[in-house]
Amino acid sequence: MTATLRAWCRPAPGRPGGTPFADRVPGVERFLVTGGVRLTGDVRVAGAKNSVLKLMAAALLAEGTTVIENCPDILDVPLMAEVLRGLGCEVVLTGDTVSVTTPAELSWHADFPAVGRLRASVCVLGPLMGRCHRAEVALPGGDAIGSRPLDMHQSGLRAMGAEMAIEHGKVVGRATELHGASIGLDFPSVGATENILTAAVLARGTTVIDNAAREPEIIDLAVMLQQMGADIQGAGTGTITIRGVDRLSPTRHRTVGDRVVGGTWAYAAAVTRGEVRVSGVNPAYLTAPLERLRAAGAEIELEPEAFTVAMPGRPRAVDFITMPYPGFPTDLQPMALTLAAVSDGHSMITENVFEARFRFVDELIRMGADARTDGHHASIRGRDQLSSAPVWSTDIRAGAGLVLAGMAAEGVTEVHEVFHIDRGYPRFVEDLQSLGATIERVTD
Repeated sequence: MTATLRAWCRPAPGRPGGTPFADRVPGVERFLVTGGVRLTGDVRVAGAKNSVLKLMAAALLAEGTTVIENCPDILDVPLMAEVLRGLGCEVVLTGDTVSVTTPAELSWHADFPAVGRLRASVCVLGPLMGRCHRAEVALPGGDAIGSRPLDMHQSGLRAMGAEMAIEHGKVVGRATELHGASIGLDFPSVGATENILTAAVLARGTTVIDNAAREPEIIDLAVMLQQMGADIQGAGTGTITIRGVDRLSPTRHRTVGDRVVGGTWAYAAAVTRGEVRVSGVNPAYLTAPLERLRAAGAEIELEPEAFTVAMPGRPRAVDFITMPYPGFPTDLQPMALTLAAVSDGHSMITENVFEARFRFVDELIRMGADARTDGHHASIRGRDQLSSAPVWSTDIRAGAGLVLAGMAAEGVTEVHEVFHIDRGYPRFVEDLQSLGATIERVTD
C-alpha cells in the first residue's frame, strides 16, 4: 500500500471513518507544474476507472474466481478491493490484473471506512440484491461535484420487488425474491443502470430498462456479465432487456480503455499546442470531444484503437455542452474550460450533469482566467497565457484540468490535494513527463 493510499484510508483522528479531506494533512503532496512546454510523443491509456470498479463489483454475482485484466494502477482499485474483502471475498492485485474469489455465502453488510470514501462502492448494491436479496451499503463518498442521489437506484429495485430505504446513513434493501419489471429512468443514470442491470441478471423473469445509460462502460459490464452466462440485449442503446438466469459462473475479462484519460491527453495536446498520439482506447468513444477539438483548430488522425491530436497554433474558441453519452462528457468539462481559457475568442460552457463542476472555475480565475459563471453556464474569454498560482483540486477531473492549466501558464503552478488525481489517473506524472512536461510530485 502506497503512502498516498495509507493517507487516504486512514481514519480521522478521534473518530472512526472520517472523510478524505479530514484524513489528509493539507499540502502533504502537491504537483509543481512549469508552464510553456509543448507536449509531444506517444502515451498509452490503461483500463477505464469508470468500468473496472463496476466489473469488480459484478464478480460478487458468481461463486468462484473472476479475473479482470487491464486494470488501471489507481487508488480506487485497492479501495474497491477492500470493499469486496469486507463482504467476504478474497482479492489479489497483481500488476494490471485483479482476481476476485467470491465465496458461496456472501456478507451483505457493506459498512466500513472504504465504502464511505469511494463513490463507486454503491455499485455493490445491485449485485448484493441479485445474489443475496439483501443489502446494507453505507452511503458513499467520492468527489465533490454535486448531488448524486440514489432515488433511481431504489425505485428500479422496488419495481423488481425489493423494499428499499435510507436508514442510519445506509441504503438498505430487502426482498424475498426479485422479479422482472419494466423500468423507465427519469435520466440515463450510469449508476442506476448498472445497479438495476446487475440485480436483474439473477431475477425471475424479464427486466426492461428504458432510457438506460449508453456509455461504453455499460457495454463493457454487459459483455462481462454475458461471459458469466447472463442474457442481456441492447447494452449501449437506450433500451436494455435482461432475462434472468438461475446462476452465473466466474470469467476472465479485459477492461475497456479509459476514454476520459484518453480525452485528457487529447486536450493536453491542444492546450499546449503540441502533438500527442494516444493508444489503448477506441476513438469512436470520444467522438464528441474530438469533434470539439477539430472545431477549435486541431488536426486529428484516427486509428482503430488510437488517435493523434495536433494543435498547430492558438486554439479557436468553441462552445461546449455536457450531456450523457454520446454527448460531451461531464468528466472532460474541466479540460474544456482550460482549453477555453487559452483560446482566441469567447466560449460558453453549459453543464447539464453535475451542478458543482463549476467550482473548478474559481481555481482557473486564480490563474488569471477571464471567466464567470451563472447557474449551469460558464462564460470564458480566452487569454494567450495564464499565470502560475497555488490551486486546489476538488475532484479527480478538476485536478487534471488544473495541471493542464499549469502547463499553459507562465511560471510554476502548485497543484494541491493531488490524491484526487491519483484516484483516476495511473502514472499521471510519469506519462506527462514522457510527453515532455515539466512536472514533479513534491512530498513535504
